[in-house]
Amino acid sequence: MGLDLDKINAELRHAAPEAIVRWALAQGLPAIASTSMGPGAGVMLHLVSRLAPSLPVIWVDTGYNLPETYRTAEALRERLDLNLQVYTPALTAERRQALYGPIPSIEESERHALFTRQVKLEPFERALAEHRPALWLTGIRREETDFRRGLDVVTRDPRGLYKVAPLFHWTQAQLEDYLFEHGLPDSTRYFDPTKVHAGRECGLHSAA
Repeated sequence: MGLDLDKINAELRHAAPEAIVRWALAQGLPAIASTSMGPGAGVMLHLVSRLAPSLPVIWVDTGYNLPETYRTAEALRERLDLNLQVYTPALTAERRQALYGPIPSIEESERHALFTRQVKLEPFERALAEHRPALWLTGIRREETDFRRGLDVVTRDPRGLYKVAPLFHWTQAQLEDYLFEHGLPDSTRYFDPTKVHAGRECGLHSAA
């Protein structure tokens, strides 16, 4: 029997992120968290480290991150003692570039779709196959993209996962205040070549 998402979202809409994480964990379902290690990632990771320190945290490292992202990721892993599970593409960035050429522009729709599958979707699908979660904690927020405005705190992913977003209704200002309050490392520069700009989806959350 599935969860009553309308009722659950009505109850959680004004709940604190900590309460939402606790609710998710109380469902007793096999769970993972995910992170992009982008700006503000430390907020979600801090919540997970406090409330579910052994929870697998999936990071798909495309191989194309900026040096600052890698340094911030390592600082967060050490500071929060995360159970960080890093998944990388089957092809290294150097090998992929030699075989398929440089990062395609988003205007090259077919080449860019293949690139996204190679460096982001396939590693994430491998993580799902290995961990077999029923519940996925994610740091997505409503204000980030048009697609995410159509979601809610708890949604059913097309892959069958219950996707729980404890920070869904938070603003950028709230993220920054939390980072400052807890002295968390954060990236000020970030680039995801599968998205290119902040208003696009890379496919992890919009995959059918």
